[in-house]
Parts: sequence; C-alpha cells; structure tokens
Amino acid sequence: MRAVNVFNFITLNGFYKGIDGDISWHRHGEEENKFSDENSQRGSTLLFGRITYELMASFWPTEMGKQRAPVTADGMNKAEKLVFSRTLKKAEWQNTRLINDDLVGTVRRLKSEPGNPITILGSGSIVTQLAEAGLIDTYGFMIDPVALGDGVPVFKGITQKLQLKLTSSRVFNSGVINVTYEVEKN
Repeated sequence: MRAVNVFNFITLNGFYKGIDGDISWHRHGEEENKFSDENSQRGSTLLFGRITYELMASFWPTEMGKQRAPVTADGMNKAEKLVFSRTLKKAEWQNTRLINDDLVGTVRRLKSEPGNPITILGSGSIVTQLAEAGLIDTYGFMIDPVALGDGVPVFKGITQKLQLKLTSSRVFNSGVINVTYEVEKN
C-alpha cells in the first residue's frame, strides 16, 4: 500500500499562503536547501492541484530553477507528477499526468496499488478533501517564524478533528522548524 503524505510551508498561525497566494514570507536558506535536495531525491510521486502545479511548472523546469537549486530541480523534474484539475486542459511539465475525474476515488485506488509514496505539495483544497476522506498518512510542515494577518489556513474547510502524533522534528538555524505528524488511527 502506498502512503499519502502532505508537505507544506506554513506560518506560525497556520497559513500556507498569504493574501493573493503570497509565499514570499517563507525562509529558505542553505540548510533548508540541503533538506529540499535530500527530499527531492526520494522518488515520491508528486500530487498537485492546478494552482500549485502551475506555480511549480513555471519554475522548476526553467533555467532559473535549475541554477538556483539544481538538485531539487532535478528531482522535481524527474518525478512522476499527478495534477488534479477540472479546468486545466493540458499539463506539459515532463512526467505529468492530468486527471480530471474523482480525486478521492482515484487516490484511494492509487493508494491500494504498489508504487512510490505520494506527496502532496501545497494544494490546500486537495489536502482538505483527502484529509476528510481519511486518505492522508502523514503531514509534514516547515513552520516559518512569521505570522500573517490573513491568508489561507492549511486546513481550510476541514469538518472533522484530525488526531495527529508527532513523529519527528528538526530546528533549522534560521528558526524554521520542520515537523512530521502521522495520523492516529482509532
């Protein structure tokens, strides 16, 4: 069975995006870059919604992405990618499959098949839908030492309590904290 994992950057007050999708508040120094490099080479299948996919596809395959973070860019570009969207007509980033049908049913099926873990990056509405369906195994967050007055909460729209257990944590010199939680099963 494949694991489904979430990885997001968030503020101290739980926003993964600021107003108008702003993510400029995220601190990403040398230590965090090394962490990204290591994680990008783990072979996960990446899962996105349209907005996150368009953001990632506009950066990682470009010369700027490859120069700024060559190891992470290599991992992102090589990874199998799934983008769920009812409005996107084509997905041209290499190794990307566009899926426009049932998110929950498709992920439930993928989860039961053999293969690499599936990692959701960004994609707040997808996180909410899959959390509600009980399909997420772990939640990983890079918590930045910043608070915003407004933004989009990482669990916006969730209707049930998630009971989580901390499985790892790491403090970076920048003050960013990486935490991973697994879902406690009843």
